[in-house]
Amino acid sequence: MGSNEKKNNVLKTTCHSEYGSLKSVFIKKPETAFVNELQVSNQWRELNFLDEPDFQESIGEYVEFEKILSRSGAHISYLPLNSDVTMDSIYCRDASIATDFGMIICNMGKAQRKNEPQAERIVFEHNKIKILGEIKPPGTLEGGDVAWIDSKTLAVGHTYRTNQSGITQLKNLLEPLGIDVLIASMPHYKGPADVFHLMSVLSPVDKDLAVVYSPLMPISFRNTLLERGFSLVEVPDSEWDSMGCNVLAIAPREVIMVKGNPVTKQRLLEAGCIVHEYEGHEISVKGGGGPTCLTRPIERYL
Repeated sequence: MGSNEKKNNVLKTTCHSEYGSLKSVFIKKPETAFVNELQVSNQWRELNFLDEPDFQESIGEYVEFEKILSRSGAHISYLPLNSDVTMDSIYCRDASIATDFGMIICNMGKAQRKNEPQAERIVFEHNKIKILGEIKPPGTLEGGDVAWIDSKTLAVGHTYRTNQSGITQLKNLLEPLGIDVLIASMPHYKGPADVFHLMSVLSPVDKDLAVVYSPLMPISFRNTLLERGFSLVEVPDSEWDSMGCNVLAIAPREVIMVKGNPVTKQRLLEAGCIVHEYEGHEISVKGGGGPTCLTRPIERYL
């Protein structure tokens, strides 16, 4: 039994958390994102995947991932097939941001993903999920660049995928509602073509615990986390490329991560975490999207 047991039914629900027990989440299976072998073959290079994912192995890996997610007790909703989006749409966190005031529909910094936000908006509206607003050109903002630090603080990375106009629009939507938008100015790293988000270096897994890759963290932002009382689980250099820092909390200190990161896993265990692993070579490592990227959490229990 996962952490979302019946006792959670009496707890507060919020969208303003990265670590609370997962109540509801959207995901997109390889069958509706990758679609088939031909689409994978036609798209993976243009989308800057590290290598061509094996379609059948991707389905198997995703089944394993989905089973772990299901055991958490969360209500899982599925984003449908949409011919207007690419195989990148499996990384469904990026197209939207969940808030207690409604969804914020993003505007993607990666041009090939431009249709994903509106595709998600259609699904949210069909499911009677309120829309707070949307990021409009010339602003860009991707969901992988934002993370709730606490219920009143949303961190946003200034990256090649999320520009200053997008951040200004985000602030204009949330600050009048009492939300502090904390900006982390991220480094160049590998440049505009690479997938490098704030959540590439940060995964909050409890109110005072986060998995981080410090070599690529802005100093001021890292110091802010420490000043707010966070302990940091440091990902070693050897586990950076294998998605060691991309860790999804399904409950406080209960996480899902990609197999093959033993040092990070051990450090999480030493910090009192329960760790679930899935084989993610095809669905995560090749596309640069770990378990946080594969999910669009909506509500969590606190």
